[in-house]
Amino acid sequence: MPSMESPFKADSVVSPGFLCEELSSGSKPLLLDCRSQEEYSNLHVQGAINIAVPASSLMFRRLQKGNLRVQCLIQCNEAKERFTKYAKSRTIVLYDNSTADYSENSTSVVNLLMKRLQDDGCHACCLQGGFSNFHEQFPEYCMADGDTEKSLHDTIMELSNLNLSDSESHSPPSSTPIITDLCPIEVIPYLFLGNAKSSANKDVLKKLGIKCILNVTSQVPNVFEQDDDFKYMQIPIKDHWSQNLSKFFPSAIQFIDEARQKKCGVLVHCLAGISRSVTVTVAYLMQKRNMSLNDAYDFVKKCKPNISPNFNFMGQLLDFEKMLQSPSDCDTGRCPGRTFFITPTKGQSPHYLS
Repeated sequence: MPSMESPFKADSVVSPGFLCEELSSGSKPLLLDCRSQEEYSNLHVQGAINIAVPASSLMFRRLQKGNLRVQCLIQCNEAKERFTKYAKSRTIVLYDNSTADYSENSTSVVNLLMKRLQDDGCHACCLQGGFSNFHEQFPEYCMADGDTEKSLHDTIMELSNLNLSDSESHSPPSSTPIITDLCPIEVIPYLFLGNAKSSANKDVLKKLGIKCILNVTSQVPNVFEQDDDFKYMQIPIKDHWSQNLSKFFPSAIQFIDEARQKKCGVLVHCLAGISRSVTVTVAYLMQKRNMSLNDAYDFVKKCKPNISPNFNFMGQLLDFEKMLQSPSDCDTGRCPGRTFFITPTKGQSPHYLS
């Protein structure tokens, strides 16, 4: 058996925060979940590929000898094709359940896989503290096996008919650079779209006349909340398939509209500025500019090419469009194709009046 040299270099371990930034910014690292199939099925990082290699198995012994290719350990054909296609061009992040220091055990599955991947010329690294550490900090990026398919089954066919480039993906096209620290971008007069970094730059906010900030995250702080020059609204929601962002459309649209009527700049931001904040901005244009989902999405994309709302948010926008286009009841004098929002009082849920 060849001697086992430690595969760990200075950049061989990444933090949960780094992985979260990669996922939320639209980057697509290859994730290898090295836990058992049962643990993987119960909960794993979104998009991860399961590689289960029991220590007592023949596959483990072949891996130790260095004569087993990593793709041979992937059972799912789709995942195997994805790994084969992108292994040399993307960062590969491996994780087990909770190892704090992977370098302590040179014969662990993670170490053996790391060594093999690096020998094959791949850029591989491990997730600090494993899945448990990541799940504790960022549960919104974790899912059970099959959850997404069950949740989105009813909207897949409808969304597939929409002419939305890259809407089914959570990253911009490969030809479009991923830009995460742009200044706020003005979509229409007084309405700006940005990310967490832009929301914390007071000089830029003041220069653009932004005094109202709509924070569409559960974790990014309202940096200038104690400053009388700024007015905040926060939607405590995560960029996750299980979240219902549409229930906040009424209050969000009202907040934006009140600011714009006063000719006051309003910034809508989330963490990376490509999913949650974009969803709210598109909803605003659909409601206030009478745009279709296609037109509103394309309009925002021309302003900010790297937008990519998650698939479930696109489904919510599709439902929102249907509601806006619902036939009116002429006997009651309601306007065709128009929905009026009723702002809830404390303790009530937002609701609609067509």
